[in-house]
Amino acid sequence: MGQFLPADLSKGDPNTLGGYMAVHARPAAFEGTDGASYSAEIVTDPAPEAGDQVVAGYILFVRWRASDPVASGHVETEYLATGAEPEVRRRIGTLTLQEVRALLNSAVGRTSPSQPWWEVMREEGGA
Repeated sequence: MGQFLPADLSKGDPNTLGGYMAVHARPAAFEGTDGASYSAEIVTDPAPEAGDQVVAGYILFVRWRASDPVASGHVETEYLATGAEPEVRRRIGTLTLQEVRALLNSAVGRTSPSQPWWEVMREEGGA
């Protein structure tokens, strides 16, 4: 069940990804060019070929099924920043919501909706 939480504008700029998440205490949501609803989350992974304290960050967009609130897939950006985790999250969080929407639409454009995820994994060598 959802609950209404009033926006707390003292927590950041609601026009940026990180600010929106802080102000509204929930992920930002967008409609992709495919007509699906997506929520956005900043994610970090250990940076490829880097030291222990270095992470690479990207945005994970969870696609939601239209009929009910069930995740039905995802798309993600390329790595957007590398460094210490707090700095990477801060840098990605400064992206405007318009920039994030453009990244979503770019990621949606790279996917093939006619292909199930397990076939994509097989082609990419993951299965």
